[in-house]
Amino acid sequence: MAKLKEAHSAQNIEGIDAASAEVQAAFQAASEEMYSHANAAGAADPAAGASSSQPAGDNITDADFEEVK
Repeated sequence: MAKLKEAHSAQNIEGIDAASAEVQAAFQAASEEMYSHANAAGAADPAAGASSSQPAGDNITDADFEEVK
């Protein structure tokens, strides 16, 4: 981030592009690590991510509707 801020303040377009690519690569690596940890946790406890926003036993029915503008 420091390189990106420095390039931005110097208005160095090539430096901004290079620093931005570095930030994106770091974010992608962090995202992959978080995703792999989430998958590992999900494999250990399959019910961990299976929560529902609706309580069990509710009678839910889909209905047609008309949008009025």
